[in-house]
Amino acid sequence: MKAIVSVNSGSSSIKFSLFALGPEGDLGLSAGGKIEKIGIAPTLKATASDGQTLLERDWPDGAALTHAELLADLFAWAAEHPLEGREIIAIGHRVVHGGTEFAVPRLVDAQLLDKLEALCPLAPLHQPHNLAAIRAITKLQPNLPQIACFDTAFHHDKPAVASRLALPRALHDQGIRRYGFHGLSYEYIARCLTKIDPALGRGRVIAAHLGNGASLCAMQDGKSVDTTMGFTALDGLMMGTRCGAMDPGAVLHLQNRMGMSPTEIEELLYRKSGLLGVSGISSDMRVLHASSDPRAAEAIDLFIWRAAREASALIASLGGLDGLIFTAGIGENDPVARAAICKRLDWTGIVLDPESNTRNAPLISAGNSRIAVRVVPADEERMIAIHTLDVLNSASHPQ
Repeated sequence: MKAIVSVNSGSSSIKFSLFALGPEGDLGLSAGGKIEKIGIAPTLKATASDGQTLLERDWPDGAALTHAELLADLFAWAAEHPLEGREIIAIGHRVVHGGTEFAVPRLVDAQLLDKLEALCPLAPLHQPHNLAAIRAITKLQPNLPQIACFDTAFHHDKPAVASRLALPRALHDQGIRRYGFHGLSYEYIARCLTKIDPALGRGRVIAAHLGNGASLCAMQDGKSVDTTMGFTALDGLMMGTRCGAMDPGAVLHLQNRMGMSPTEIEELLYRKSGLLGVSGISSDMRVLHASSDPRAAEAIDLFIWRAAREASALIASLGGLDGLIFTAGIGENDPVARAAICKRLDWTGIVLDPESNTRNAPLISAGNSRIAVRVVPADEERMIAIHTLDVLNSASHPQ
């Protein structure tokens, strides 16, 4: 049976999923897994769709192991242990930044890789690792088609006014603009809404992708209208270790008055701020909820306040609101955070059903709520697989 692999390679982890192609071209999840703690002490776990553990490995002394080396180990195992005879026909990758040129998934070649390499400064936490995974697999399986699926693509056609920064036009023309990210996640949510609530899918919706990386997207009729992330994935909401939106004058102050170098400022804003920076404890919301330290409560309160504040701004972009969708790690699994955000938005007519919210039900708004509030599990890997299959089919049946 033919299969497609989706790869989501981050700074310290690699998530992967194996989807089998059914007779009607449908995609069934066969297996998935994650390599975590890359750069520290890597661990690998792969499980079948029924929960059976297929592979567990750890490298306690593997701090120096690269993404490429870890992927090579995974491929070596897969070659010796074929999953029920599945034949991998292509690999799809999440690529965070497609710039102004790439608005649809693309078959990877050397020219494309060079162009995507030039975008690495715009997404330094993600893009280099996305491309490292592609290059590693190219060395291991040079004839295996690989498809790049861009996180920026979903936002590519949002209104021009939502793409501009108030900078000289020449800089905008050079690509200094608001791009938006988490597009694969938002595209999957839009796709799900057309099936589970078609009327809402056509309406004015804010999707909240709340995890270690966090953003909001205003959608109407399943298309991006506005989003909180901008030129980089550093903008917008407070995140696990990222600061989100801040006064650019503060950055100038850090450099000109406090003597910090650009590299030090980048490290501060990307890796030492957000929940971690404010709390001084952890970037993990679960750890902060369990802590009695008042700094943990302050970090949570700021996260909630920023999320509600940005959501309110997106309501203006939409001209109203019909639905609020929570997704990703915090969005799907943290009823306390959801309730607190919705409480700050109760002026919109949102009323949560406490029992449904506590059990992470698909629909968590009460019957008398003017706004539908839903929880939709993120599945960027499936969206990548869908795009990968579409590109393969287009290549096989050119217009």
